[in-house]
Amino acid sequence: MTTDEIKAMIEGGFESAQVMVSGDNGMFDTTVITDEFDGLTAVKKQQKVYATVNTLITSGAIHALSIKAYTPKEWETASKLRIG
Repeated sequence: MTTDEIKAMIEGGFESAQVMVSGDNGMFDTTVITDEFDGLTAVKKQQKVYATVNTLITSGAIHALSIKAYTPKEWETASKLRIG
């Protein structure tokens, strides 16, 4: 399983999302930014992302997935904090 394949699956689960994936050997990190997270709790955001790759998790292709999920506004704030 490649990062590009995982990225494509996550993107396929959202109408419009910016997705970044890194990692290998079944252990991946992803950052997902979309307006579709507006008003959702952190848990609900992660559940929406997990739902897009659930088949990979149940098959064992992914055995660890770290998710950072943001609205565009949250991402803008988080990005500024990381840079500064």
